[in-house]
Amino acid sequence: MKKILAACLLLTSAAAAQAQPTPWRHGIVEAKSEAGFVMAPLQAGIAEKQNLAIDYVQLKGDALLLKALLSGDLDSYEGSPGGAIIAASRGADVKVVGCSFPGLMYGLFVKPEITSIKGLEGKPLGISAPGSLPDLMVRALLDKEGMPVSSVKFAVMGSDADRYRALLVGTITGAAFSTEFLPLLDTSKMKMLVSAREALPEYLRFCTVVSGKSLQTRRDAVVRFVTAQMQGAAYALSHRDETVALTQKITNTKPDDARPGFVYDQVRAGELVDPDMKLPVDKLNWMMELLVRTGNLAKPFDVTTIVDDTVRKDALARR
Repeated sequence: MKKILAACLLLTSAAAAQAQPTPWRHGIVEAKSEAGFVMAPLQAGIAEKQNLAIDYVQLKGDALLLKALLSGDLDSYEGSPGGAIIAASRGADVKVVGCSFPGLMYGLFVKPEITSIKGLEGKPLGISAPGSLPDLMVRALLDKEGMPVSSVKFAVMGSDADRYRALLVGTITGAAFSTEFLPLLDTSKMKMLVSAREALPEYLRFCTVVSGKSLQTRRDAVVRFVTAQMQGAAYALSHRDETVALTQKITNTKPDDARPGFVYDQVRAGELVDPDMKLPVDKLNWMMELLVRTGNLAKPFDVTTIVDDTVRKDALARR
């Protein structure tokens, strides 16, 4: 009888442990008007169905997210793959497991009198931290124009909103920030000179990055998290009102703010969110080659060493 009782207690304890959701700390760039897509697993009980308690940690930029992952403060983060490529080339144990935003919703915004990228030569240009998406995007645009990075004066500013405000008041001549600001644009003070999505179609916006250690020790949780991301993206793409409302709640925007709805429609029209989170190695390789040309990488390396597509495939099977 004692053995039966002990076995029952063991099964009860195991069931209770299984019922407890797995904590998961996921880093994102400071929430903007695509937040309803980025944090979509919060909708319709999606995270709970994967037995996850997701804590979304907002930081100012990709570079800070990467540092937090490497220090163990995050389980994963969603950002530009450029930082992960640079870190991996220097020996960091990071893996890209899927890319949810294959297209950029960014632009290069300038004062009205600037008519070309070459017109920014010698002028202050607002970016985020070195290695972040705005920084690497600007470097890519300069590279495309055949201009050295040294031809402009980088002004490091935290968030898209910070750069928008700095350009609005004239502190800088140009800046890279999200196209979510297009509905608010004061054309007497700024304009979008370049759409990054059109100029840089190879540039991946958001990929999910985890540590190699997590893949070894918590692979099941990684798969469940990626599954939640996929399910969330699919749900968001088919539920406009709920997704816009979630964005408004997360970003604390008022109902008359046009940006959440504008970005939602922009995502749908441009197919900028991929529920399958495909891993386009050709685009990652393009990024690696760009980083060599811009001086962020000393030499080329095999980008497939930082890609793990098995997690995504297992998540697709669960979905």
